[in-house]
Amino acid sequence: MSITIAISNHKGGVGKTTSTVNIGAGLAMEGKKVLLIDMDPQANLTQSYGITKSEVSIYEVLTGEAEPIPVTVFENLDVLPSTLDLSGAEMELSNEAGREYILREAIAPIASKYDYILIDCPPSLGLLTINALTAADEVYIPLQAHYLAIKGLTKIVEVIGKVQKRLNKNVQITGVFVTQFDKRKVLHRDVVETIYTYFQDKLFNSRIRDNIALAEAPSQGLDIFRYDPECKGAEDYRSLCKEIIERHAQL
Repeated sequence: MSITIAISNHKGGVGKTTSTVNIGAGLAMEGKKVLLIDMDPQANLTQSYGITKSEVSIYEVLTGEAEPIPVTVFENLDVLPSTLDLSGAEMELSNEAGREYILREAIAPIASKYDYILIDCPPSLGLLTINALTAADEVYIPLQAHYLAIKGLTKIVEVIGKVQKRLNKNVQITGVFVTQFDKRKVLHRDVVETIYTYFQDKLFNSRIRDNIALAEAPSQGLDIFRYDPECKGAEDYRSLCKEIIERHAQL
């Protein structure tokens, strides 16, 4: 059975795309069949894997011009890439009947091929993100260890609550993880305590430390495991992936 996870935070710069790329790669290396969907018009996930040409992008899928044909990056990992054309999709789809369900319906025929489908949401709460939340079983929220990162949480929790009530009763926030973490900083430790108070056992134990290799890997079209498998970034995302698998094994 496939598990669809939207990785979402409307605040930019929190490591959302970096996390989608590396969680996807880590799960694939653990033997899980994974599909990554790039729902961001900036196409950063697509670029992070060095995908410059594809037969079909998520834009054509959403507009009904084509069936989804993912690009295979390596064994067990496929990507449904994005394109700048996606920036106009919200306006183009705004008058479509059932516009919030387009992504869910489009990927339904291929979903059973995968253990995990991860959706990289844009840094907004518009129609593209609503489509991702409507298609998802679970939502993961990456958070920086900064107080300002916590301030915006109320809005995304509110939006997910509305989607759950009106569009997808099964979706729920099941995971929160901290990025750009430095345990030497009292502020970071205090913020993690605050996040735990709010989310309790939804907060993953793994912390994604600040690591230059995570910023360098996309320029080579690689995930962190293939770029520098011994670095802190690889260690942290490997730990997070194992936590994700363990959680689902207990369900």
